[in-house]
Amino acid sequence: MLKNNVETFLACDKEYKDADIVMFGAPFDSTTSFRPGTRFGPNAVRSESFGIETYSPYQNRDLEDISVMDSGDIELCIGDTQTVLDQIKERAQIILNDGKIPFMIGGEHLVTLGAFRAAAEKYPDIHVIHFDAHADLREDYLGVKYSHACVLRRCWDIVGDDRIHQYGIRSGEKSEFEFAREHTDMHPFGLEDIPQIVKELGSTKPVYLTLDLDVLDPSVFPGTGTPEPGGVTFDELRRAVTAVCSGMNIVACDVNELSPHYDHSGISTAAACKIIREILLAV
Repeated sequence: MLKNNVETFLACDKEYKDADIVMFGAPFDSTTSFRPGTRFGPNAVRSESFGIETYSPYQNRDLEDISVMDSGDIELCIGDTQTVLDQIKERAQIILNDGKIPFMIGGEHLVTLGAFRAAAEKYPDIHVIHFDAHADLREDYLGVKYSHACVLRRCWDIVGDDRIHQYGIRSGEKSEFEFAREHTDMHPFGLEDIPQIVKELGSTKPVYLTLDLDVLDPSVFPGTGTPEPGGVTFDELRRAVTAVCSGMNIVACDVNELSPHYDHSGISTAAACKIIREILLAV
């Protein structure tokens, strides 16, 4: 049985046996292609979460009233990517096998693959909702297939066509957009089409939600390793994730790509904390 971390995300201090959602951190950034630092994201999110309220006026719900446990960071073998993915998968499997929802805080986006492997084994008909500035559909990055630039392509290897739904994408190689036209359900630039997919998948099909915070515009969220101008506002993202989490059957999720030291104001970390709160309350 997992035990509580010493420092937990705001109000996420329930015992494992009582928790419906179990959080854990994946502090890994070894394949980062531009500016590293996402390994410090989970700790920053925990520390800064106490700067926001447990109550969401948007949803009229409170973290104090739900059962969430923060099991802390996995002690990852940073120098070995495959071992890291196995470690993440193992943590997610423990949580899934006990009938709970794993909620992972990254870390770079590649960490998604470990948790998704576990979720896809338990739910073979799973779909992916992907918020991001980047397509992450490269076959490889500089010859490496296991990179944060390839993570959704590796997820596609598992589930195949028409199960990956991408939103907010505004950057990638030409070949990635060509691949998406043939194999994924990509909605570039904005989040306006979210109600359509919520209606289409409904509340029964299992869904994995992966949120790369650089979907936000850098004016809102500068604390990331790969800032990409032209992103969405905080409120657009908040509304979208709330619609997805309240209207779909979310069986696992992650929030990733916060590099807190690139934003000394702390605004980026505060935005991450608030989005995490809204997801927890909507699932």
